Order: sequence, then structure tokens, then C-alpha cells
Amino acid sequence: MPKAKYQRILLKLSGEIFGGKQKYGLDPEIIDNLAQEIKKVKQLGVQIAVVIGGGNIFRGLSGSSAGMDRATGDYMGMLATVINALALQDSLERAGIQARVQTAIEMKAIAESFIRRRALRHMEKGRIVILAAGTGNPYFSTDTTAALRAAELDAQVIIKATKVDGVYDRDPLKHPQAKKFKKLSYMEVLSRRLKVMDSTAASLCMDNDLPIIVLNLLKSGNIKKAVQGNNPGTLITS
Repeated sequence: MPKAKYQRILLKLSGEIFGGKQKYGLDPEIIDNLAQEIKKVKQLGVQIAVVIGGGNIFRGLSGSSAGMDRATGDYMGMLATVINALALQDSLERAGIQARVQTAIEMKAIAESFIRRRALRHMEKGRIVILAAGTGNPYFSTDTTAALRAAELDAQVIIKATKVDGVYDRDPLKHPQAKKFKKLSYMEVLSRRLKVMDSTAASLCMDNDLPIIVLNLLKSGNIKKAVQGNNPGTLITS
């Protein structure tokens, strides 16, 4: 079996994936399949941290556009990510993998608070660390959370798993002739305003020289391929 190119990764998951075809709520089958994909990567000896969005339950920007206070909406979105994190933890543990949920907002009854050294220790012991509640602050996306936590935890790469198999110049679902990029620079992402990550997250990755791989999570084995250095999506680097 080919060895892993990356020994420590941060996996960024879209909340919408957790909703399955309905795109909302929790689809147990999808979450169990995701746990199996993570298990394949863990079996390579890779240390894994996970950041999950909450768009399948609540999205702060959507609430804001409907008249809700932006900070309130963002806090609600952070709580939605905790629900997803607990669901993934449950699936991982049923698959025989130890996992810990750490949150940026203190909630002792259900999860640990995020402490960098404790998170690193968990990963060194082979546990999956699931990072929930964003940064704990409104106005920051879970993409920015992923970039921040990846830098804090010395991850070698961010793998952004979505429902699309890479980055395109246009929305491939609306434009069949859209061009897929195999490789991009951070500056190209920022200057072209490509919808990969928000500008704050992309800039943070650029400043810390953190490569990003965007791939299709729904295709079995894609995360494992990326970890082994066989990029199945789009690589963003300096």
C-alpha cells in the first residue's frame, strides 16, 4: 500500500453533505459512509483533525439576509456545527475509531473546550479531533476556522471535501462547459474571486503556506488518494 504523503491533515467538511440529498438535517447513511472514508485514511497512520460546517441545519448569513441580527445568526450556526460534530463522533466510534469533539464555545456537558496542546495530544494518540463551533466568534466562516486550526495544529494540508470534484472557472452545475483547474495559486483564487474559500481563509492559508486540496467527498477513496499524493481534485498552493 502506498504510504501517506501527509502525516497530519485537516479535513474541512461541508455541512450540506451531512444532509444527503435533502441538503438539510442529518442523513445517517451519509455520515456512516463518511466515517468509513476517514477510517481508510487513519489506517495509513495519518493524524486527522476535522472542521465541519453547519449549513445543513442553519446558516448565519441566511438568517442575516432575512433580517436576523448577524451575530445571533452566526452563533446559531456555530451551535449547528456542534450537532454535526457529535453525529460524526458517534459514527466514527461505532466504526471502531476513537474521536473527541472540541468546541470553541464552552459546553462541558457534551464536549471538551478547544485547547491546542490537548488536541495535538489526542491526534498523537491516534484519535480523530473534531473541531466545532467555529472560532467562537461571529463574522468568521468555518473555512476561516479550518485555516486557523490547521495553522495552529501544524497540519501539512487542508483537504476541503465538497460535492464537486475540484475548482472550476464557473459553476459546473449551471455551465457544462466550465473548466476545471488541476492546480491554482492562492493569488489566482483571490484575484479571480473563485468560490473555494472566503478571502480571509485563503489569505491565512497563503500567509502560512498551507496547501489546500479541493475534492469530491462523495466519490469513495478520494480523501485517501489525496493523502497519498494522488490529487483527485484541485491543488491550491503558492
